[in-house]
Amino acid sequence: MKTEVLMLGLSVLLGLLQILIPTLGPVSDRGLRWAMGPRDAIYPPMAGIWGRLDRALRNFLETFPLFAACLLAVIVTGRSNALTVLGAELYFWARLIYVPTYALGIPVLRTLIWLVSVVGILFLVAALF
Repeated sequence: MKTEVLMLGLSVLLGLLQILIPTLGPVSDRGLRWAMGPRDAIYPPMAGIWGRLDRALRNFLETFPLFAACLLAVIVTGRSNALTVLGAELYFWARLIYVPTYALGIPVLRTLIWLVSVVGILFLVAALF
């Protein structure tokens, strides 16, 4: 299996975890009835660690489509090389580290880790040109 495909699969699993974990906060705060209902009532956004986990998920949802599209384009066009492997690895590992860093509220480090994930995407873009 190509490393890039492995990183894509692991990134999908990370995304699923990022979707599932932040649901625990609202369920514990608002109850299972709220979670299984239509959620018509307007609640303030979650605060603290639950809010940060939700914002980390939103950030993942902004970057993952770019990563996946570029990575799939690299694979389909046969432009895989050492730089694309590194780019895919940078993206996944940075995103993995980003979640707990954001959850703990570490501001500057979080931004630097995010930047590493963006560099990973840029490596994939570079391989397409």
